Amino acid sequence: NQQALNIRVIQGKKNKKHFWVPAIAPLISVILSTFFVYITHANNEGVAIVGKIDKRINPPSLDKIYFSGDNLLKGFRIGIEAGMIALTEAVAIGRTFASMKDYQVDGNKEMVALGTMNVVGSMTSCYVATGSFSRSAVNYMAGCQTAVSNIVMSIVVLLTVKFLTPLFKYTPNAILSSIIISAVIGLIDIDAAILIWKIDKFDFVACLGAFLGVVFKSVETGLLIAVAISFAKILLQVTRPRTAILGKIPMTSVYRNIGQYPEANKIPGVLIVRIDSAIYFSNSNYIKERILRWLAVEEDNEDNLKATYQPRIQFLIVELSPVTDIDTSGIHAFEELYRSLQKRDVQLILANPGQQVLDKLYASGFPDLIGENKIFLTVADAVHTCSPKLDHEV
Repeated sequence: NQQALNIRVIQGKKNKKHFWVPAIAPLISVILSTFFVYITHANNEGVAIVGKIDKRINPPSLDKIYFSGDNLLKGFRIGIEAGMIALTEAVAIGRTFASMKDYQVDGNKEMVALGTMNVVGSMTSCYVATGSFSRSAVNYMAGCQTAVSNIVMSIVVLLTVKFLTPLFKYTPNAILSSIIISAVIGLIDIDAAILIWKIDKFDFVACLGAFLGVVFKSVETGLLIAVAISFAKILLQVTRPRTAILGKIPMTSVYRNIGQYPEANKIPGVLIVRIDSAIYFSNSNYIKERILRWLAVEEDNEDNLKATYQPRIQFLIVELSPVTDIDTSGIHAFEELYRSLQKRDVQLILANPGQQVLDKLYASGFPDLIGENKIFLTVADAVHTCSPKLDHEV
């Protein structure tokens, strides 16, 4: 019977004349399964059922709210944790369905709504209110279009809790699980997962971790796994920012990453490095060491340079246009880089720093250390200034 009903549900989704089939399919499944368990006494044979449910509404609990006592700090901590998880879950679920139905979700309004409902709910012995993925999936698969469905569902739940709970005593747990599973399966997008794998392997790991956490543990566990993996990705990107060696595109004054543009040529005697991230305490030392390693590699090729009559590296140009900000640790790293370059008889030149970065450099006195004439508007201007000296030495 359940298999036949599933077929009718699929047909109802494809044929709009049968739209009512998927809408009432969960209710029919519950009624039929409860009836068959009752007449066959399948619960005595090991079939898990819901059991007895008290026919009543939760009593008011306003008089049980206390703002003092030994459990105040513990309740405050639990409330913060539950609130963060509930908000994250609700926004994540809301955005999932918003992308499917092509509408927008306002995170601020979601937070206000959840906070209001939890404050009201705390006065009536309610659980923590949040977005339910299972109920949202069932609503979506049943064809609900507006928030009126929640009002109808609330009224039905109220009437059911007040008058109909004895009828669910023999409802098997398996049928309730099957309703949720059948609804959620329709939301699994294999093509999207494959696309995520092709675009970013780290994002796919976060997606897979969230999926497995939700399937085998709980929604909260899945969210925590996804957040932890995403946070690890951010830390990795912050502490190991992208850097690149630039070369000149022939017949232009444009300088691009030589790894991306093989036709880009290095400038003899000049090492041009671009930093593709803000410079903070977490990555400043890595950036400095990365630049010095590249410089060491170029110096190791000094014998080859002499054989081809090319000058050694005399100028290090650091392209700062992608750098949106720099902190004190970043400036100290540049100062240490400058001193290391002095020992190698290499001049440090900065190209195209942003206004915020430039203001902080001037506030620290760094331009006075390297010379204000060592800061240029573009890489091309910096190279043009260095080239005549190199030509003269060659």
